[in-house]
Order: sequence, then C-alpha cells, then structure tokens
Amino acid sequence: MKRLLQEFLIVLLIAGLTACGPAKKSVYPPTVSIQQLAVLPSGQWQLTVRIQNNSYGEMDFTSLDGQLQIAELVPVRLHGVFKRDIPALAGDVVQLDVLPTSAMAQALQAIAAKGSSGTLAYRVSGSASARPEQEDKPRDFDFHGNDWLSPVPGIANTYR
Repeated sequence: MKRLLQEFLIVLLIAGLTACGPAKKSVYPPTVSIQQLAVLPSGQWQLTVRIQNNSYGEMDFTSLDGQLQIAELVPVRLHGVFKRDIPALAGDVVQLDVLPTSAMAQALQAIAAKGSSGTLAYRVSGSASARPEQEDKPRDFDFHGNDWLSPVPGIANTYR
C-alpha cells in the first residue's frame, strides 16, 4: 500500500510540473482569398492575396503553392515566396503575378462589360508554408477557398 501511494504521488508530481509549463497555443490552417485582381497592360494578372491567420499564436508565413481556378475553367498555378509574420487571428496581403489562360481573360472581360453587377466565381487551393510561434520548423497547411470577383466601379481593370 505504501508503494502504491508513493507511485501515485510521483505521478501527481509529474502531472503538476507538466502543468507549470507554458500553455501551448492552438494552431489552425490559414484562410486564403483574393482581395484584389488587377489586369496589367501586358495581360498578366496581379493578385493581392489575403492570408488570414486563424491560429491563437503568431505564424511566420514563407510561401504559397497552389492553384487558381476561375469559374469551371482550367486552373493556373498560384505560387509565391515571401516573408510575412502574421499575428494571431490577423491577416496580411502578398502580391502574386499570374499569367491567365485566354479563356480566363475572356471570362473576366465578360463580367467587366456588366459593370458592378457582374460576378465571376473563383476557387483557390493549395498549401501555405508557415512556422507557428512555438515550433522550430515550418510546416505546410492546406487551404481551400472560394468566392466571387466583381469589377470595381470607377477603377478600370480592377476586380474585388
């Protein structure tokens, strides 16, 4: 009985010491969306991509690698290397250039003719590389998002 009591006290002591350490902050995948799309004179698209950190701790983002799909058309690669330290539950933007297919460019032109009432569905998917603040190594977080683009009134070749 004495030995059982000693083992119980040791386990209780270890559990108590473990609880004294720093609290581990919850880490969740980011949300990625297009904040703005600008059509450059060359026909290339300049995307302002918003990365929303959904974690309860800061994350250091270093890259995005994925796909951008407009409507149900063939997707194009979405890729960028950067350094963004995004605080907990906050967001930041990065600029990415994309060369659209001709079908994607035509779909965007079709909604431009409709003005601010025109909309075009898009989907982004892939992975973001980030290092949570309490970890030593970065890891990849999958993201999937979809939304709509519409022409910005008064600003030619710009969509949000």
